[in-house]
Amino acid sequence: MTPLLRYTAFTTAPSGGNPAGIVLDATGLDDARMLALAASLGYSETAFVFPGPEPRRFAMRYFSPLAEVPFCGHATIAASVALAERLGAGPLSLDTAAGRVEVATGEGRASLTSVPTWSRPAPEALLSGALQALRWKREELDPRYPAHVAYAGAQHLVIAAGTRRRLAELDYAFDALAALMRAAGLTTVHLFHERAADVFDARNPFPVGGVVEDPATGAAAAAFGGYLRALGRVDRPRTLVIHQGEDLGRPSVLVVDVDPTQPRVTVTGSAVSLDETAGPRPAAAAHR
Repeated sequence: MTPLLRYTAFTTAPSGGNPAGIVLDATGLDDARMLALAASLGYSETAFVFPGPEPRRFAMRYFSPLAEVPFCGHATIAASVALAERLGAGPLSLDTAAGRVEVATGEGRASLTSVPTWSRPAPEALLSGALQALRWKREELDPRYPAHVAYAGAQHLVIAAGTRRRLAELDYAFDALAALMRAAGLTTVHLFHERAADVFDARNPFPVGGVVEDPATGAAAAAFGGYLRALGRVDRPRTLVIHQGEDLGRPSVLVVDVDPTQPRVTVTGSAVSLDETAGPRPAAAAHR
């Protein structure tokens, strides 16, 4: 096992983005040890990398403080930047529980291409339960964007807020939302508001991982791209910019490229090491 590293993804500043733990060679670690390391660090996810059959191919697993998750976007970006710093820029192939994820890396930056996405209307009972746990009213939603369950390696409930203020005033019932999400097999709830034609604000509660909220969620961003395609809102190649983490004081920028002819979505972001900066460890999000 190599040392546990700390990077923050979807930012160029240590004070922004979503921190992730990274073990670049997790050979010899079993599930219990990986979960314990992720819990001790307390970040929303820690990525564990295992050498593959080829020099730039790896297996990757992700653990929150409470459980393993099939795919995590911000930890993928963080780990890919860390690998590129050691191997040199270029393509990486990552075998995850959700499938093969291809990553292009450059200096301090990485672009992941998701597994094939899908998006379906959310069942009425799931939406009603989520709104109750969120303490949101139906009239506070944006009617242009129906609620869906969207997938890009993990499932996310996608709900549109009618105003930026509604999104900013997030105060939900942690245990109730966690129970609802576990029953539905959800990883996060992707709450968003349209700021402009290709610009969105987003927040992602993650109670099933023991985290109140993620400052940046690459997997949900990829799923959101697939959601827009399913709604017929991607009639040409479209580049989206998602701002997340601003309400937590950890601003993050996620760039999402969606092509109407391709089922996969590309998510791009920067990442920086936290181990090379002075000062206390930043909080990724509130934990329970």
